[in-house]
Amino acid sequence: MSDITIRRATADDSRRLTRLVRSSRAYRGDYAAMVEGYQVGGPYIEHHPVFVAADGDGDGTVLGFYALLVEEAELDLAFVADAAQGLGIGRLLMEHMAGQARAAGLGSVKVVAHPPAEEFYLRTGAVRTGAVPPSGRIHWERPELRYDVA
Repeated sequence: MSDITIRRATADDSRRLTRLVRSSRAYRGDYAAMVEGYQVGGPYIEHHPVFVAADGDGDGTVLGFYALLVEEAELDLAFVADAAQGLGIGRLLMEHMAGQARAAGLGSVKVVAHPPAEEFYLRTGAVRTGAVPPSGRIHWERPELRYDVA
């Protein structure tokens, strides 16, 4: 694995992060409606702690990112580029997120997960706490998990 840098996202990352979300293999088929038209906008990035994992050896290619909603103590977004799956980037991002949550004074962080991602969250230390029923454009139950970060 090349050298990975985690940095705070800026509004200039908006298009890259949006592309990463919309092109994710995890949101094909029945799940496509969830990310259709989705945008990780500049104001969102500037308002919330959004961190990017980038290739530190090359051109700074964005390999993944996460967004933490501090006021809600919730992990809102977490994505790793399809080509970077299995390289430990997701684990690195979750470790970083836990550190940021602790620094913000949080004891735990809630995650409402995309069903295929539940196993990843469990492997990286989250515990399942329940399920969120279908609503709106989401026609499937989603696992609810929690990272204890204190």
